[in-house]
Amino acid sequence: MASLPQSELTRYSRQLRLPEIGLDGQTKLRDAKVLIIGAGGLGSPAALYLAGAGIGTLGIADMDTVEPHNLHRQILHSDATVGRTKVESAVARLRTANPFIDVVPHSEGVNAANAIALFTAYDVIIDGTDNFATRYLNNDAARLAQRPLVHGSVFKFEGQVTVFDPAQGGPCYRCLFAEPPADGAVPNCAEAGVLGALCGVIGSLQALEAIKLIVGTGAPLVGRLLTYDALAVRFTSLTLPRDPACPCCGAHPSITSIETSRYGAACGSPPLGSPAPASSSMSQSNESVPLQISVSEAHRQLSADPKNTVLIDVREPHEIAICAIDGSLHIPMRQIPENLSAIPSDKYVLVHCHHGGRSLRVTEYLRAKGLPRVSNVDGGIDGWAQEMEPAMARY
Repeated sequence: MASLPQSELTRYSRQLRLPEIGLDGQTKLRDAKVLIIGAGGLGSPAALYLAGAGIGTLGIADMDTVEPHNLHRQILHSDATVGRTKVESAVARLRTANPFIDVVPHSEGVNAANAIALFTAYDVIIDGTDNFATRYLNNDAARLAQRPLVHGSVFKFEGQVTVFDPAQGGPCYRCLFAEPPADGAVPNCAEAGVLGALCGVIGSLQALEAIKLIVGTGAPLVGRLLTYDALAVRFTSLTLPRDPACPCCGAHPSITSIETSRYGAACGSPPLGSPAPASSSMSQSNESVPLQISVSEAHRQLSADPKNTVLIDVREPHEIAICAIDGSLHIPMRQIPENLSAIPSDKYVLVHCHHGGRSLRVTEYLRAKGLPRVSNVDGGIDGWAQEMEPAMARY
């Protein structure tokens, strides 16, 4: 006897005809619970296809709101949902996509305090995040919760997909990258750009891997890393071995719990200590000038003492074409070493980029080169747009 009502049998009929799925597989999909972390470029296609496939419970975890620059790739959202939370937008869209499934919002996102308990409530975790701190948190929590983690990432015209499942003998994310890169060392898609359709390819592959894991068919990407070059239209499958010395899933793991300090501010830890207010005194050295200042303090400094303050924008030309702060000096990060002479040593130097990662590295570099007073603008031009110039274009 069929364990699904006729309405669902009709809805999934084309899928049910696949011998590898059938009624048993469709029943497994209906009974499954999948958590999607990030209702963005990857989470959008993954969520839509999993909803269409009949996953019984879809959890959506995200803390962001929908913005216009999301819409070219984050197909869960629309102009009508700009300003709403991504979770709210995603849940509404998915419930219209398939009324037979349960969609669960997690508007608090995933953080160090809730990750393990949240993951334990689901069968498969899909990681659609785009920052390293959160990826490491997701990896470690999935390992401790013993849940398979379907990882996907995109960069410009390239993407990759794999399944981290140490419980089944596979590697984890730390087997591939033991530690995160230095802050700002690798640009994210907001800084480097990404093709929207590429997100569709990778997010769809993540959905497919989740379906295979749930149904128990095919060969999931456990121990294999699938890369995709969109410009060359080339898929490459690489063997990804488990590292016996891995700090998370190795023979003697050192990561046995989720500690907030390990993952940084992106995962719920306190931000860097508030810097002391900047002063326009020309006698200060870089030891007495804060390494980072807030957007509001940068604005105050530039307004109070414009003759003795210079703002350096280290973003790329294509970013500056979108938006820029009037009066800023444009020197792309990679060109800083050859343009040291253009940076005044007798002024207070403020450095900014998109969010503050690249500019922090430039700030540290300039301080090491002996410039007496340099501070990073934490939050970058995106924070400036939100706090100081709401009409400024954002990306």
